[in-house]
Amino acid sequence: MRHVLRPNHGNLALRLSWRVSLLVLITLFLTALIGFRLPLWVVLCISTLVGAGTFLFIRWIVARRIARLQTTLAKIGEDDPTPITNTPAPLRDELDELNELALEANQRILYQIQERERVEHYRREFLGNVSHELKTPIFAILGFAETLLDGALEDERVRRAFVKKVLRNATRLGNLAEDLASVARIEMGEFSMVLKPFNLNELIEEVIESLESLAADRSVAIRSAVPSDLPPIMADRSRISQVLSNLIDNGIKYGREGGQVEITARTLPEGSVKISIVDDGIGIAPEHIPRLTERFFRVEPSRSSKLGGTGLGLAIVKHILGAHDSQLMIESLLGSGSTFGFTLPTADA
Repeated sequence: MRHVLRPNHGNLALRLSWRVSLLVLITLFLTALIGFRLPLWVVLCISTLVGAGTFLFIRWIVARRIARLQTTLAKIGEDDPTPITNTPAPLRDELDELNELALEANQRILYQIQERERVEHYRREFLGNVSHELKTPIFAILGFAETLLDGALEDERVRRAFVKKVLRNATRLGNLAEDLASVARIEMGEFSMVLKPFNLNELIEEVIESLESLAADRSVAIRSAVPSDLPPIMADRSRISQVLSNLIDNGIKYGREGGQVEITARTLPEGSVKISIVDDGIGIAPEHIPRLTERFFRVEPSRSSKLGGTGLGLAIVKHILGAHDSQLMIESLLGSGSTFGFTLPTADA
């Protein structure tokens, strides 16, 4: 059961003041015994004045500060998210220092409470998203399988179409499992990198070749405009390949059908290279850009699901670039396409 602090602001002052008054009174009587006599009314007046002075001193100098400390301590750990905003004063003595420590403790505990709530909200949202992402392809596979078993197996045309759909949804499940495993490894610290110099042009050509089939399905042209004399890059080649694959894949899927995805690169004065993937798609609204690297965030959920996206690609890209001390830069205008860029150091930087 939590103890509730009650603001007894004057109790301390009263207790101390009557004790001081009593001490003065006793002192004066003792002095009278050794020959220094004062009229009784003078003794009582002196004792009363000293007691009143002590009361006022403690009431206004000490008790108010203790009351402020009580208020701070009573608020620590409460669910009220409003921070305590006592005006900081110069540290004059131990009471001021104690109050300052209480304020700092309250701020730390408040931050921990907010962080715990944020993590809990994120956990619930993540579990809900994973559940939804898993149910969609699983139910689709079950539906197609039941239809086939109910007699569609006899129709070769329907059978072939349904098997293709089952394969597509199974592939989506596999991609989701792989991406979830990648995110889990990254966030658990099981993310090793091998930084070595490599030729960026060669890597880009490999990635383009691996995505030619997807680009052909949407009649999208992938073009590399990377200078041939670009210096070698110092990074983890396989991880940067994953970054480029995700970004170019997004450009193909969410760009304009029959459009173009272009990869550019240029050296920067500080000894790094800026790499950009540019598409000519429909663009992204400004309010959506800050959330693009969140897990499972999609600007157009129905379109993303249809194209087989897991909603984890850009989250993985963000983590990989973060491990390279880089970040994903996004520029987009509705109707004018999007540019996704990042920088990497050169081998001779």
